[in-house]
Amino acid sequence: MSPTIKQVRALVVRGGGGDYHDQGSGHWIDDHIASPMSRYPEYRQSRQSFGINVLGTLVVEIEASDGTVGFAVTTGGEPAAYIVEKHLARFLEGRDPKNYELIWDQMYFATQYYGRKGLVLNAISGVDLALWDLLGKIRGEPVYHLLGGQVRSEQPFYATGSRPDLAKELGFIGGKLPLHHGPAEGEAGLEQNLAELAEMRSRVGDDFWLMLDCWMSLDLNYAIRLAQQAQKYRLKWIEEALSPDDYWGYAELKKAVPVGLLVTTGEHEATRWGFRMLLEMECCDIIQPDVGWCGGLTELLKISALAESRGVFGRSARLGSVQLPFRNNPPLQPILGIPDDGTQGRPGGADVYSAAARRARTGRRPAQAAGSPGLRRPPQPRLRNASSPYPLGRAPTAIRVARGRPLAGK
Repeated sequence: MSPTIKQVRALVVRGGGGDYHDQGSGHWIDDHIASPMSRYPEYRQSRQSFGINVLGTLVVEIEASDGTVGFAVTTGGEPAAYIVEKHLARFLEGRDPKNYELIWDQMYFATQYYGRKGLVLNAISGVDLALWDLLGKIRGEPVYHLLGGQVRSEQPFYATGSRPDLAKELGFIGGKLPLHHGPAEGEAGLEQNLAELAEMRSRVGDDFWLMLDCWMSLDLNYAIRLAQQAQKYRLKWIEEALSPDDYWGYAELKKAVPVGLLVTTGEHEATRWGFRMLLEMECCDIIQPDVGWCGGLTELLKISALAESRGVFGRSARLGSVQLPFRNNPPLQPILGIPDDGTQGRPGGADVYSAAARRARTGRRPAQAAGSPGLRRPPQPRLRNASSPYPLGRAPTAIRVARGRPLAGK
């Protein structure tokens, strides 16, 4: 008899995990990087100043009746954990995990009146990924076997970080730089952006890919000017230049950039319907769905099929849980976690995945703080158990969202 889903659990991790922006002071990812909030001087120096790391990592566990546990992480923190346990769990508990299409449909349409994108899709994505992980464990085979098997023998990677020159030394095929200055910083900021790109090109040579991650910070005019002037530095692509809702602007940008320079976007897009807009309006050359935000693996497969039907490349934007390349993917994938000193490269959330693997071996659960049924901020102590499976430099906080009453605990 096939096992059914016994329980869905949601936890929040602070100080590491799937929320890569939740870093300590001095990290490159929070060093005067252009953002939609860069128009306000008081929020220009640090993205954490406007709350980019306020949510934290969402951890989803799905336990089957035979004791098997599926696991996944994304971002969303306490609000997403509340949605998972208070709303989404009813569509899984007591069900057959093989019915993932029905489960996804019910989660999506039940939350459509307050969801569709953003936090709710993060929560759905986390549940869907944990469900696929559970299916693979029940069947005793990796998830890619469930999707049709291996499609290539190797997978080159590019690195995201402030030092593509060090990424080249580590063997990556390219490096993606954060854009540091937005339109509000005027011509001086634009010149600084180009100077940084020129300097990095001089360090890595002509054959190493360089890309710019603009993180939704630009307007159309600035993006066009940046793309045109960056051409002489052999820029491979310009990523997420505009607001993700500005489909019309992206369509114009794609027409205006120099031949050979690619326009990419989609990391903050969600569902097949959002990506249908990008594809039908010819907004980009490469779509970049994040499997932890776009709706999970079940939805990523539909997005991939849409892109393949139009001859558009897809590059999935998160590694870890059950991430895999698109079948029609160009030969690259991103890896996060390249520190400024270039000493190591780790996928985002690697610490939490390592914890899950160790937990699977030992059977130990992390300590849980008392939660709150009303989304009041619960206490956030350090993990009580010194032998916790979380091998982080500093212990994260694991917070359970209780159903109906606070969890017992000290």
